[in-house]
Amino acid sequence: MSCIDDKHILQIENLSVSFTQYEQGLRQIDLKVIHNLNVSVHEGELVAVVGASGSGKSLLAHAILGILPPNCNASGNISFDDELLSPVRIRQLRGKKIVLVPQSVTYLDPLEKVGDQVRKERKDESVLKKQEELFTFYGLQKKTGDLYPFELSGGMARRVLLSAAMMESPRLIIADEPTPGLHLEAAKNAMRHFREFADKGNGVLLITHDIELALEVADRIAVFYAGTTVEEAPVADFQSMATLRHPYTKALWRALPQNGFQPFPGNQPYVKDMPKGCPFGPRCPQFTLECEEDVPEQVIRCGTVRCIYAE
Repeated sequence: MSCIDDKHILQIENLSVSFTQYEQGLRQIDLKVIHNLNVSVHEGELVAVVGASGSGKSLLAHAILGILPPNCNASGNISFDDELLSPVRIRQLRGKKIVLVPQSVTYLDPLEKVGDQVRKERKDESVLKKQEELFTFYGLQKKTGDLYPFELSGGMARRVLLSAAMMESPRLIIADEPTPGLHLEAAKNAMRHFREFADKGNGVLLITHDIELALEVADRIAVFYAGTTVEEAPVADFQSMATLRHPYTKALWRALPQNGFQPFPGNQPYVKDMPKGCPFGPRCPQFTLECEEDVPEQVIRCGTVRCIYAE
């Protein structure tokens, strides 16, 4: 984005992801679930990706990490520290310089004690001390390390996953819905840790449906709708609907409790029923036939937006 001069840690340009499926016997189809998606994270920045379920947020995390399923095809450019991510490079960086705080607690190995998993089976004194500090920070007792995943509550398991990510010395954290199941204090602790991590010159991509929590810690908000980014805006722009650009972002703003909790009619389109042009078109009060054409991304007031009528 034009108003940010800091170096990119992560830059995603025109990412598209599709699933190959079979229907009606041997008829093969490609379902494009992400299309022409752009998002970036700069040094010292926490960027929150928000949007409804099914908008492609978690799939984005998997695409960055190179852990898409075999029937998935991805195209576009993903760069890390200004160098394109190849399959070989992402394998070298994954779990070291790029770490994931996953949405599902099933990422924990059910047959291994969680302390060993957090430390990656390392037992030197400095690693043990760091684990103890992280467990204390996230409200986990020292004995938690001797438990197996099935002995943890859902909230404890999420805090163990947060500890595992923070054990490394990453450059970028991808946090995929890290707070569900956590009580408010633990969730705010996690957000504070992410904020402090970014403030040291690193980057955080926070994937969440909790826009209110995101607004408390993020520098920028990337708004997803039906598999693409419809707007990226500085968090300060969410103080007023007038400073937002896309009709969907404005609808999200009006739906916040402090802004009247106003519901918006209609539903996000299913991937097989995507409209022409702007995916928000069928629900948009500004819709015209021009919206059925290709809608390019444009920069307006230090934010990006995909809307021909944005001001």
